Amino acid sequence: MNILIIGAGGVGIELATSVASQKADISIYARGKTANAIRKNGIKRTGLFEHHKIRDVPVYETYEEIPKKHFDYIFIASKTTANDDISENLNRNRDILKDTTKIIIFQNGFGNDEPYLKYFTKKQVFCGRVITGASRPERHISEVTIHTDILLGSLQGENPECLREIADLINRSDISCEITREIDKYLWAKMLYNCTLNPLGAILDRTYGQLTENPYTLEIMNNIIDEIFEVIKASPYETLWQSSHEYKDIFYSKLVPDTYNHYSSTHQDIQKKIPTEIDSLNGKVIQLGEKYNTDIGNNKLIYNLIKAIEITF
Repeated sequence: MNILIIGAGGVGIELATSVASQKADISIYARGKTANAIRKNGIKRTGLFEHHKIRDVPVYETYEEIPKKHFDYIFIASKTTANDDISENLNRNRDILKDTTKIIIFQNGFGNDEPYLKYFTKKQVFCGRVITGASRPERHISEVTIHTDILLGSLQGENPECLREIADLINRSDISCEITREIDKYLWAKMLYNCTLNPLGAILDRTYGQLTENPYTLEIMNNIIDEIFEVIKASPYETLWQSSHEYKDIFYSKLVPDTYNHYSSTHQDIQKKIPTEIDSLNGKVIQLGEKYNTDIGNNKLIYNLIKAIEITF
């Protein structure tokens, strides 16, 4: 099985190392210092799971270098801000793909399949739900500190059983991975968590847990959650809870305490002064809220604050 991983951050290297440890042939699209580090050292997965190290990993810095008609799967593990560029490049260089190649998107946010569906069919484009804390102590290493089961499915109603071999590979590397026909429910569960915590923690320079100890941030978070539930109810999508009240119970009693000391990826992006993934998070809530005529005022305020910070970079 030949797999191309686009995006060599913590999640990309974690996935690449996991499937390569089970004898999949992997290649990585990366650039600059990251590409050089992988060429020199290979890739390594450390942290919560069995440690794996893979040497002699092919690395490509341009799409023109990538072998033609070679890959069975393409994993998209980049920041969502790169999706337009990646989808356009894959379309321009679509001879990289076989007729049967499948694209699996492992990213934060919702609707990340849309840029790829401009060029590829519903039978080719799938989504993965990944909840992980994966840092890079070095450019070629993924250190996994937080993890929940990976889920694979289609937002377009396609049968995800065609991804069974990928789920089996990841499972054999000690990371639980399942197939689901309800990927939208799980992606919206992640959206509820990320949209509520990520931008607010970045704006205020606070951990997830610290946000729950302030009555003013609690009110903002509760309003964001209420708005997202109204958007979900008005849209064709569903999530795992029937009401915002039901979700808040588990959010404050279980989800936030388990990640009390965590700083969000949005916080890390702001600290590095690079664009965030806010358009795929609260930006998507705003887009759907405007489409279905629901109140998204709190989401819009948080979104605008992040954009106001980004514009200074």
